[in-house]
Amino acid sequence: MLLKSLKPNKKIKWTRHSREKMRQYQLSEKRVLRVLRKPDRKEYGIAPRTIAVMQTTGSKKHPTEIWLMYQTIKSTIRIISAWRYPGISPKGKSLPIPDDILNELDNLIKNKDN
Repeated sequence: MLLKSLKPNKKIKWTRHSREKMRQYQLSEKRVLRVLRKPDRKEYGIAPRTIAVMQTTGSKKHPTEIWLMYQTIKSTIRIISAWRYPGISPKGKSLPIPDDILNELDNLIKNKDN
């Protein structure tokens, strides 16, 4: 699935990391925005000053969750990452982020500080 270039919007900014992960997990722009608008659960993100939201998907036999990590800066929303979690994540515990995404986020934060 090819991801078309995301529509420019003054209120929502997309990072390159989020676009790559949307392509990897086959998530469309509208699907990610739906998770942002009507999340089933909301938690603190692992990166500083971020929020993570989740929406359940899949079936009873094969449940999955779509997670989205974003940051609000003034009146804009910066979408940092999006991923699909297989199964049902535990509530109230640390966010279930795959190791490859954690490593990429750490690199992004380190590069931004320099």
